[in-house]
Amino acid sequence: MARDLSIVVNGIRFENPFLPGSGPPGTNARVIAKSYDLGWGGMVCKTFSMDASKVVNTSPRYAKLRGRESNEVIGFENIELISDRPFEHWLDDCRQLKKNYPGKVLVASIMEEYTKERWQEITRLVQETGVDAFELNLSCPHGLPERKMGMAMGEDPSIVEEVTRWVREVSRIPVWAKMTPNVGHPTEPAAAALRGGADGLSLINTILSVVGIDLKTLRPQPTVEGHAVPGGYSGPAVRPIALRQVMEVARANPGVTISGMGGVETGYDAAQFIALGASTVQVCTGAMLRGYELITELCEGLDKVLTDHGMANVRELVGKSLPYFTTHADLVARQAAAKAAAKLGSGRDATTWNGAIATETAALTNE
Repeated sequence: MARDLSIVVNGIRFENPFLPGSGPPGTNARVIAKSYDLGWGGMVCKTFSMDASKVVNTSPRYAKLRGRESNEVIGFENIELISDRPFEHWLDDCRQLKKNYPGKVLVASIMEEYTKERWQEITRLVQETGVDAFELNLSCPHGLPERKMGMAMGEDPSIVEEVTRWVREVSRIPVWAKMTPNVGHPTEPAAAALRGGADGLSLINTILSVVGIDLKTLRPQPTVEGHAVPGGYSGPAVRPIALRQVMEVARANPGVTISGMGGVETGYDAAQFIALGASTVQVCTGAMLRGYELITELCEGLDKVLTDHGMANVRELVGKSLPYFTTHADLVARQAAAKAAAKLGSGRDATTWNGAIATETAALTNE
């Protein structure tokens, strides 16, 4: 690689902008250490809470959507819950990781029930381990909303603001709020998190989905004792949706810190998130399907994009594409101006020029 891919976000230096996202890639200290050894810039550990006894996973809990002809995995559904490991084990893991890898970034993904005391207690206890930042899971789309957690919080802007403020009152380290895509207007809960004091936003979490029906049995997938629940959809197929939501949130909140994710498998995918306003990029399904070794390809791809555009560092790419989003009315006006210019050339007087644009605009409107 030709350049330094490091970036400073909320005062934290990442040696590169790539983090395995919260989920199976960060399920314990051993696998997190492996990701560090292979060169990832940081890690968002699997979400945990203080009472793991209420977390009971089922099997199977994954299902794949494949291309019609290629058999390639284009979508991935899971009904996996947050970590079922005891809270004390997570505290030990965080302490050990920060001791053994002091230069690596560890983001603790936490979730609690809807009480101020529990959110503030988990914040106090976890930050004492030395973790670098928090990610508040306000967006898990399945299982936990039945307990008024996860997406049940994240789809209500007033609750997002309240919970974020509870954590911010006691946190001495940066706080990112992880947003749900399962809302009509993603800018509203995002703005609420920022009002509550969030230092940054993570988006998107998985999309509530039904991946498919087995037409031999007429049972939904993944099937547990013949039954299922809607789950979280991820993988390459969700990337366009994730890019759109990152763009909208970034445009509505200039300069906001965003950790973008959703269907990232290559450095070129990641570069698109960065160009739309993300300063770090998380990879979960891609890391699950292709392994932690994916980090080499991610860094090489991003490096090539920076090189091709003559950019000296990652920060120069952040938000570079945002100015090119506009309204449909503006697109019509721009196209009319371009067509008028092509017909008239550059030497006409203002009256003739404006008349030509008006004519082209009317023609486009009537097409």
